[in-house]
Amino acid sequence: MSDPIAPTAPTDAASGPAHEHSSFYKFVALRETRALAQRLRDVYEALGRLVGGNVLLAPEGVTGAIGGPPQALAAFEAALRAEPEFADLHFKRSFCATRPFTLLKVHEKPELVAFGLPDVTGLADARDTHVSPREWRELIRRDDVVVLDNRNHFEFELGHFEGAIDPDVRHFRDFPAYVAAHADGWKREGKTVAMYCTGGIRCEKLSGWMIDQGLAVRQLDGGILNYFEQMPDADADWRGECFVFDKRIAIDTRRQETATTAEQVYGDDPAEAWRLARAKRLDPKG
Repeated sequence: MSDPIAPTAPTDAASGPAHEHSSFYKFVALRETRALAQRLRDVYEALGRLVGGNVLLAPEGVTGAIGGPPQALAAFEAALRAEPEFADLHFKRSFCATRPFTLLKVHEKPELVAFGLPDVTGLADARDTHVSPREWRELIRRDDVVVLDNRNHFEFELGHFEGAIDPDVRHFRDFPAYVAAHADGWKREGKTVAMYCTGGIRCEKLSGWMIDQGLAVRQLDGGILNYFEQMPDADADWRGECFVFDKRIAIDTRRQETATTAEQVYGDDPAEAWRLARAKRLDPKG
């Protein structure tokens, strides 16, 4: 995968250097997360707490979303790549008018993505299902392909690939039930399931399990963010905006922050009230 293509970042002389956002993940066996977590916290302190975000470590790997001034952000990325297990980490960059995070939190958990099924891991096996952004464009136009949005309903509503199916789930752990309910029909029709998510991690966790259900599966390498990064004309296939889990709320296909608010994303849906409350706790002026 190539390094990020960097369009011109917005600047504002009144507010200082523009912030940038960086997301990443890698499924890799980690034997000791406690010491690694502390090293990352030490980097945060050494950089003057300029980089905020959330980094999650688990026995199956790392995932994170961080943000800050470009120079400090690059230094934190370099510190991550200095760890032998993360030497080939790919960082997907986007730009911010709003500071995306205030503090850095490094968490240790049993798994990177709560899947809801036992003994399912995202650690790579020999069955590569990745499709590059350019290949994805051709794939999703085929008649024998089902394009499946592997995200929550509110994310789909805000934006999605043209022709994609909304499984209408409220939590990722509900996704396997949707797949199980439709798998036989897809197999009878000879369909390939082409799935995507924001950064790729949810698809990574799900793909092996779906293959074990007898499905032909392909996944967009690096997710929506990588598609926006690699395809300057991404709006030819994408409809709407892309939800991001930070203070910006949403970005467009040029990876620029939009004016969309949390209230517009969640609306008055009672099922999403807790998400709206959480978003309001993320003070956009913090």
